[in-house]
Parts: sequence; C-alpha cells; structure tokens
Amino acid sequence: MTRISYFFVIAALVLAVASCAAPESRGAEALEVQQSAGPAGAAAPAASARPRIVFLGDSLTAGLGLPREQSVPSLIQARLDGEGYQYEVVNGGNSGDTSAGGLSRLEWSLDGNVEVLVLELGANDGLRGLPPAQMRRNLDGIITRAKSRGITVVLTGMEAPPSLGPAYTAEFRQVFRDLVRDHQLPFVPFYLDGVAGIPSLNQGDGIHPNAEGSRIIEQTVWRVLEPVLERLDSERSTR
Repeated sequence: MTRISYFFVIAALVLAVASCAAPESRGAEALEVQQSAGPAGAAAPAASARPRIVFLGDSLTAGLGLPREQSVPSLIQARLDGEGYQYEVVNGGNSGDTSAGGLSRLEWSLDGNVEVLVLELGANDGLRGLPPAQMRRNLDGIITRAKSRGITVVLTGMEAPPSLGPAYTAEFRQVFRDLVRDHQLPFVPFYLDGVAGIPSLNQGDGIHPNAEGSRIIEQTVWRVLEPVLERLDSERSTR
C-alpha cells in the first residue's frame, strides 16, 4: 500500500469510527434485534443444532446502513450455506462498542454451541484515545475466556486515528500483533483493507462500507476463516 493510499485509508477510518460511537447502553437492544431478525440468528440457543460462528464487533460488524442480508456476517452465512458448511452465524455487532463493551457482553454473546469467535473490536478505543494497554487487557480477556471454552478466535486488526500521533498509532497497532503472537490466533490484519478511503466502496456518507464494500470485507475475512473451518471439520470427522 502506498503512503498516499494509506493516508486515505486511515482518514476514512477516523470518520468510520466516529459514526460508530453510539452510546454503549443501547447495545443490548440493538444486538437483540440483529439476532432475532437476522437470517442466521436465533432467539433461543437451543433452537439450532448447528455449531455457531459469532461475530463480536461494533457497527462495522453490525452492517450499519445496510440491509441485514448485506452485512458481513450475513454474507458469510450465505457463503457457508452455498459451500455446504453446517454453521450458524450470529451477528454480534453493536454500534458504539469499545473493547470494554465487548468484554462486558461476552457471556451473553457466547450462548449456544459456539465454535468460532470472529473478534472485531478496538476502533472506538482508538477514536476516544483510550490507552492501548487497556484495550489489550480487554481483548485479551475476551480471547482468554473464549479459548477456555474451546472456542477458536479469529482476530481482526484495526488502525488508530493518525491525529493521536505516531507513538499512539504504533502502540495501538502493536496490540493486535502481540495478541496474535501470544495466543497463536488466525489474523485479519486490517478489517477494512481494500475498502476504507475508496468512495465507490462506501455509503454516501463516505464512512461505512456499502454493499460492494461489504462483499470485499467478507472475502477478506473468508480467506482467514475458511482454513479454520476446514480444520475444525476435519477434527470433528476424526472424533
């Protein structure tokens, strides 16, 4: 990526995160609507025998401004169904969530037979200039608790606003690399790679991915997620 395109990626990210900063107190209501009405979500965990893939994130996961079926989790569900994978996707995106917000609702989010957690959090931490060490503790807590249940965690990286200075942005970026190293995680280095800063791939506000941008993110996530599912299915077949 050139230095110029990188600048526009981060500039767009700053705006994207700003729009995600809805009050976290509204999260339970928003998440309940996503799950009960979504194509893959279910109100009662026992309603489906399929193992679950939970996407835990902010509005970038929730698909703010898009029909439900065009959110990244819904696109992943459609791909799973089309390729014969027997998984149920749960959209746990909640606009405004910081890493602390995601940690606070983790237990509720992991109801049911969850085998994979796709973790997309941290953008709002960066927008608010929260200490990267605090974000790391929160994300580490989510990862540790999920892994203690035998859940595979796929971590997605994010970038901090450049206005906070090079020292902060470098420390922020390093948090994700350190977590990947410490926990040996499958990793998507930048959730908005190839989308942020490109007007034709974002909605009219120039902030949130449009349908085409969402499809690109789905492909980015799928490249990392598919090998995880292949391994899990192989392990299941040998039990």
